[in-house]
Amino acid sequence: MSARKIRILLADDHPAVLAKIVGLLKNTYEIVGAVHDGRAAVDEAIRLRPDVILMDISMPVMNGLDAAENLIGGNTEAKIVFLTVHEDPDFVKAALSTGAAGYVSKTHMAKDLTCAIREALAGHRFVSPCILAKNPNIR
Repeated sequence: MSARKIRILLADDHPAVLAKIVGLLKNTYEIVGAVHDGRAAVDEAIRLRPDVILMDISMPVMNGLDAAENLIGGNTEAKIVFLTVHEDPDFVKAALSTGAAGYVSKTHMAKDLTCAIREALAGHRFVSPCILAKNPNIR
């Protein structure tokens, strides 16, 4: 009997990015949904009950930071990992202050994403090493 695959919800407003994420993860994880805005991410997270939500910050309707605050405030048990182009320390701090478990730079997602998911599920926090190298005080 095989173990249940980890269930992941994707939230990003760029179809090409979603396709790349699916390509990276589909053999290891179960992608339960993909949405294009933060409001839909909240709604689908409540409906689908994923284990992990990979969330962009800059999205229409509701940004990823607001969506994460809404979800972490009691609407889901899912671990949230931000996957974004923003490497500015203010964005990283704002994202982690929501209670998110991870912060991955899109430019390094091929290398960092599966590690971030593993760490989040283990109860640890992950920040892309390329971001930590520029901002060692972030944790």
